[in-house]
Amino acid sequence: MTNYPMTNNKANKRKYDLEERTARFGEAIIRFAKKIPVNEVTKPIIGQLVRAGTSVGANYCEADSAYSKKDFQPKIGTCKKESRESKHWLRMVAVAAPELREEAKVHWQEAHELNLIFSSITKKRKSKSVGEETTDE
Repeated sequence: MTNYPMTNNKANKRKYDLEERTARFGEAIIRFAKKIPVNEVTKPIIGQLVRAGTSVGANYCEADSAYSKKDFQPKIGTCKKESRESKHWLRMVAVAAPELREEAKVHWQEAHELNLIFSSITKKRKSKSVGEETTDE
């Protein structure tokens, strides 16, 4: 089982380091994907899972380095989409390789939590944008 730490001792400025957390998620997905038996059913699922699971962290890095709020929002939206897609592929793995169901659940839970985080960021950004528009009038 994979332990997804919520804190990073090196980053005292934040409660948790989302860049590190998304990177650890991608690493865990890669390790998990290597355990999935390869056959006609699982081969495309493995590829999709690895692409979605590793994309979460890559897109978060892009969002974190965004030049503007306009640049940030779609990248965080992609993080949200990829974490949600990871949940889907993990569910498919649980069916295609029932012996890995319990481990898939652990990764599904982390994908779910990341999805909630990105959803919250998206909602906060949207409400700030709406608030800024009404203030400027």
